[in-house]
Amino acid sequence: MIREENNDSGALLQGTLEMLVLKSLLRGPLHGYAVAEWIHQTSQQLLKVEEGALYPALHRLELRGLLKAEWGASENNRRAKFYQLTAEGHKKLTAESQRWARLSAAVAFVMQAS
Repeated sequence: MIREENNDSGALLQGTLEMLVLKSLLRGPLHGYAVAEWIHQTSQQLLKVEEGALYPALHRLELRGLLKAEWGASENNRRAKFYQLTAEGHKKLTAESQRWARLSAAVAFVMQAS
């Protein structure tokens, strides 16, 4: 689940977690905590990915062949699983980014209507 920071009212942006995870991995491999931190920092601390949602999403994406994972050492020299996009993951991210742009534009049109 992704939550808006300082908002305990529930899930925000349901269905977008996988797209944000794919986007976080566009620049290279990251471990799960780094994925969550990248989303948090890049959203200017507005979105916080809960661990209980992140790791199942990473697992689903790996099972679908959109990510591949390897064990390595984190910056703290701890054992961590690093995820990176596959070619299929790149294609999925492109398609989801285009879908998201169309959807957000449509919602903006509706919200600006008088």
